Amino acid sequence: MGILDFKDDESLGKIIAVDTATVTVRVDELERLKRIQVNRLTAIRSSKAGQHLIGIVSRITRKAGDEATIDGTEEDPEAALPENNLVRVALIGTLVDKEGLKENVFKRTLETVPEIDADCFSLEGQRLTNFMQVISQVSGDGPQLDLGRYALDEDARAFLNGNRLFQRHAIVVGSTGSGKSYTTARLLDQIAELPQANVILFDIHGEYQTLDSDEFRHLRIAGPGDIGQDRGLANGVLHLPFWLLGYEALVALFVDRSDQNAPNQAMLMTRCITDAKRAMLDPAQHADILANFTIDSPVPFNIENVHAELARLNQEMVQGARSEKQGPYFDKLSRLIARFDAKRNDRRLGFIFQPPAACMEMAWLSEVTHFLIDGRGAQEDGKGGIKIINFSEVPSDILPLMVSLIARLIFTVSQWTPPDNRHPIALFCDEAHLYIPERASSASADEISVGIFERIAKEGRKYGVGLVVISQRPSEVNRTVLSQCNNVIAMRLTNGDDQSVIKRLLPDSLGGFGDLLPVLDIGEALVVGDASLLPTRVVVSEPRFKPNSATVDFWDRWRDAEPVADTANAVRSWRRQSNQ
Repeated sequence: MGILDFKDDESLGKIIAVDTATVTVRVDELERLKRIQVNRLTAIRSSKAGQHLIGIVSRITRKAGDEATIDGTEEDPEAALPENNLVRVALIGTLVDKEGLKENVFKRTLETVPEIDADCFSLEGQRLTNFMQVISQVSGDGPQLDLGRYALDEDARAFLNGNRLFQRHAIVVGSTGSGKSYTTARLLDQIAELPQANVILFDIHGEYQTLDSDEFRHLRIAGPGDIGQDRGLANGVLHLPFWLLGYEALVALFVDRSDQNAPNQAMLMTRCITDAKRAMLDPAQHADILANFTIDSPVPFNIENVHAELARLNQEMVQGARSEKQGPYFDKLSRLIARFDAKRNDRRLGFIFQPPAACMEMAWLSEVTHFLIDGRGAQEDGKGGIKIINFSEVPSDILPLMVSLIARLIFTVSQWTPPDNRHPIALFCDEAHLYIPERASSASADEISVGIFERIAKEGRKYGVGLVVISQRPSEVNRTVLSQCNNVIAMRLTNGDDQSVIKRLLPDSLGGFGDLLPVLDIGEALVVGDASLLPTRVVVSEPRFKPNSATVDFWDRWRDAEPVADTANAVRSWRRQSNQ
């Protein structure tokens, strides 16, 4: 038997207008109008027996009818005027009393169109509890990811469809202190329980280092203190050697586009690097690689040879008709060589240009890709399905280049993996506005990073690469990437521009839903999208490990009897460019 056994006299009102996914209900009794609330659930009797259309109240109005005017003046104010008590409802799905062997099935489809004069009922009391229990017991056609509980009913768990969440990408947004990192940690908690979990989290500020158990593996991008030290993946240190950089990244690092010789410099960089890579390959052993060789082929090369060749071309003299004359590139590469030397000797960039000897071997790439891309079950120690990469020591000017380098590595390897052998992986992009910006200058590291993430957002689903974009400023995140995210987990947002971006991502029928964004409590989220069976307000459950992003209590700290300070060590770490 269905859980919505309404009687006719319980009707809130009758439908007087029907749009594609919204209906308007006229309420004849004022007391019933007062009882209904915005964002509460309603049930509309369907033309099919045993079905109810479920909707969310988006607007309630009580107004007088149109007043007739004579010569522009209002009619007698004492005249009796009809009142229109209207409720606008956004339809979100269908509750079927019985489907096959199952009873009380909720589906995110509208199997029928509401009829004019159909009865609309308010879901409240025991009926609301019963409906929320139906929602909690099913999660569509995919596995359940327990995010928290519904604000409508504290006893009902809010489940997300794990397949749809990562296949169709997601965004987690919220102002500072709204619980964004808390929600991210909750998602990671749920994933960590799976035996073949596979996630990479770009931890920009090192706030997720508190997630400490066998399910998590912590890596950090090598800092200046790691130069000359034999610290590799086994020690949790990740180097990203220069030979992994693609053509666009190399040009962005070394060539100043404003230089009048920039085209020549880019062309010669390409030639010199290609020659240096080819020199590292044995014609017999690597014949298959040489057959389809390009500058983007991930092959180690000797960067000293590239420098020497550029220096030679910059000073080259050639034989003229009567005597030697300056070569075609004489003194045209000086700025390129100066930038080359500055970058190569910058200790902040040691993890790129001064990697350990092991990173210069052909076998290293297979080792690092296995470490990053293969899931928990494929690792030798059976640990670390969730890899948290700490970028806190990476200079901000090249942060986009380095994050996108790892993203490109993961996407490219997944792309070249046979479909039957692909193990899906999700990229959690914390502080995404820093390296997937909306406005990127031409030929910059930002533009390269945006291009890579745009491609993953558009094509990642085909190759088993999912995106979770996390940001406190969605208005500063690339719109193309956001538009590909079909799941929204939005915490409190107080900035008008940020609210507008999220409202545009919501379905038209739920546009008013976004008005809740500035009034959400800490730890509350609006959850809308393909992965959510019921688009509504969710109270996110507490994660096992809280990220180290808690807001400092200014007033309480100022009232403490004992001071807290460590400026000496802070200055020392600053000078060493390392917190280790």
